[in-house]
Amino acid sequence: MRRPLLLPALLLLLVAPAAGRAAENHTKGATPARIAMGETIDLADYLVPGKTTVFDFFSDYCPDCRALAPQMTKLHATRDDVAVVEVDINRPGVKRIDWKSPVAQQYDLHSIPYFKIFGPDGKLQLEGDFENAKVMARLR
Repeated sequence: MRRPLLLPALLLLLVAPAAGRAAENHTKGATPARIAMGETIDLADYLVPGKTTVFDFFSDYCPDCRALAPQMTKLHATRDDVAVVEVDINRPGVKRIDWKSPVAQQYDLHSIPYFKIFGPDGKLQLEGDFENAKVMARLR
């Protein structure tokens, strides 16, 4: 089963020490922020200063995304140094994975869940899809 390996992979990637602070002053809420709804976005607008920010590109019509959601919510809730931001690739009214949405096109998405992980300094540390996370978990 693939899902249990992703959380350990993310946790291994998130233990790097803070090297600075991000430029924006977005804050971490009690639950992951949900953004985009299919529209283009600037991820820099949602970085949380001083925290590792995990952007989780997903669709409610993706079985792996739905299965992973509770783990991502738990990661956000239990790690003070990590903020999860859910990037919904679906436009309102689209009842399938919306590969043609502006945000899916903007980030050239061909597979979800897809992650972009930024360090506390606001610099991109890692990005990849579900399969990449599975492979990384096995290598560490």
